[in-house]
Formats: sequence, structure tokens, C-alpha cells
Amino acid sequence: MTDLLYTEDESDLRAAVRSLLTARADPAALTGGRAESGSPVDGALWQALATEVGAAGLLVPEKRGGQGASHREAAVVLEELGRGCVPAPFLTSSVVATATLLALGDEADAAAVLLGDLAAGRRTAVLAVPLSTAPDGPLPAAGRVTGVADAAGADVLLVLRGDGLYAVDRTDAGVEPQTALDLTRPLAAVTVPEGAGTLLAGPADAEAAVRRGLLTGAGLLASEQLGIAEWCLEETVRHTRERHQFNRPVGSFQALKHRMAQLWLEVVSARAAARAAADALATGSGEAALLAAVAQAYCSRVAVHAAEECVQLHGGIGMTWEHPAHLYLKRAKADEIAYGTPGRHKERLAGLVGLDAP
Repeated sequence: MTDLLYTEDESDLRAAVRSLLTARADPAALTGGRAESGSPVDGALWQALATEVGAAGLLVPEKRGGQGASHREAAVVLEELGRGCVPAPFLTSSVVATATLLALGDEADAAAVLLGDLAAGRRTAVLAVPLSTAPDGPLPAAGRVTGVADAAGADVLLVLRGDGLYAVDRTDAGVEPQTALDLTRPLAAVTVPEGAGTLLAGPADAEAAVRRGLLTGAGLLASEQLGIAEWCLEETVRHTRERHQFNRPVGSFQALKHRMAQLWLEVVSARAAARAAADALATGSGEAALLAAVAQAYCSRVAVHAAEECVQLHGGIGMTWEHPAHLYLKRAKADEIAYGTPGRHKERLAGLVGLDAP
């Protein structure tokens, strides 16, 4: 039977990441202007997370320069990044791009060098596909690709062309920032000239590797969504305990108790779904695609619901720009369409279990 409880190593990793983020990544600080700057990532914080904690190389085997951990540990990091609404290229570089390179195998020399750099935190890479691309969805053709997350700050772009997958230095490509709903995960349009970059794999291996990277991203994104929901619930409970009306904490009103109790049940269920997806990816289970679809279909909406409740139950405070609740709502809404919408994952789930989708 699958054990979804956190191991001692996972708990220790959580403590290390949370300690770092508590000291250096206050969500309220993002509302002071950095989130709107278009470059919200704190380079020093990312380097500390990538190298001191070793998060950048969690998915990479030790023989290839990484930590030799698994998707379960990466999921723990994403939970904490979600709780802090932290702008960091962990999901796009250390999960999706890294999983794509790992799927190419040991024979790809250029990929192995790049993988070592990513694991060591020397460089970051992003897969040049729209953030909304589902694991089984259509992949972009060569040319201008819009909605690429974290492209403006990446060192390397992984570009899919008709003849294979290429690693392209960002300075050799056109990267045009785009307006994004989620201020903590910038989007950009990417245009790569013909002939630019180093070939990593041929067309057959390239598509399979890209789809593996997208599946890994979708499955582990559920853990980020879980972290968002947990913070929103905890912050709402804290606020309603402290906020008084009619000489009573507003959290003592029965209607609000029921809403928060319902949200707690949803968060607990989301944790089970996210953990199951991470464990399936970690063990190479044949049900990884199915469990990733379940996790995305469920966790996406729980995160949005939790963020909406957070804004509403904070009253007028929740509607202000100075309070970080809006950042969580925007991250949750953006994550809802990342790597496939809940509806797309429900269709995928129906196909995997042999049911006719509506």
C-alpha cells in the first residue's frame, strides 16, 4: 500500500525550506513593488534555495551531480513555495526542464552537461512551451511561442522543433515580456531564430521527453496548489480569531465556522491527491498519468476556492493591494490553467479509465 505520510527526511527538508523562506521571503514584501517590477525573483534567495538547501538538484541522481532524491521531496519544496507564494524558477527549471532532460537518458552528452549545471544551481532552464500546455496536449511548432513562464530570467531555453529538442541560450533568442495575471510567475513570448542552439535529441525522443516533463510538472504543481490552499486557510482562521464584531471574534459565527470547516476538508483531500501524484511519479508507477490528472482536476479548484475565501473572509482588508491575499488568488487562478485546465484533466482521466467524457 502506498504510504502518503511524510518521511523524516521529507519533514527535515520542509523545516529547512520553511526556515529559509520565513527569514527571507515574506509574502507581504512582494506587495511593495517587486511583484509589479516584472522581475520578482530574488536571485540571492533562489541561490540559497538551489545550492544551500540543494533544491535545484533534488530530481537529479547523485552520479549526474544531483541530490538523488525523488518527486516526493520536490513536492515538499513546492508546498512551501506555494505557502509563501514565492517567485522562484523551481517548478519550471528544477522540475519541468530537469525532468525533460532526465527523460533523454544518459546518452545525450549535451543534455548531461546542462543537467549538471541545473542541479548545481549554476544555470536555470525553461521548456519553451506555453504554461497552459497539458501533458497530452498539442505542442507548439517552431516560431514564436507565447506564455512561456520564467523565460525572461532563464539562462537556457529548451526549444522543440520539427527535427528535435534544442538547448538555446536565452541571449540568442527574442524574449518579450507579457502581461501576466500572476505577478510572481512572469510570462514571455519567445522567438528563436532558425539554426540557433545545440541539438539534444531527435524528434521521437524529444517529444516523449517533453511530454514527460509536462506530466511531471502537472503532477507536482498540485503540491504548490496545496501549499497555497494551506496558507489561505491558516491565514483566514488567524484573522477571524483576531477580528471582532459585536464584541465577539468573527470566527465564532456559525456561518463562518462552517465555511472554514468545509475548506479544511477540501485541503485534507487535496493533500492526499497531491501526495499520491508525487509518490506515483517517484516510484515510476504506471498510474502516474492517472493520479496526476486526479490531482490537477481536484487541487486546482481547491486552491482557487481557498484563495477566494481568504479574500472574502478578510473583508475590506482582503480587497487591498497591501495585503498579500490577492497574490495568492492570482497565483491560484494562474495555476488553474497551468499544464492543463481541470476540465482537460477530467477528460484525460475519463480516457485513462475507459469512461466516455461528457
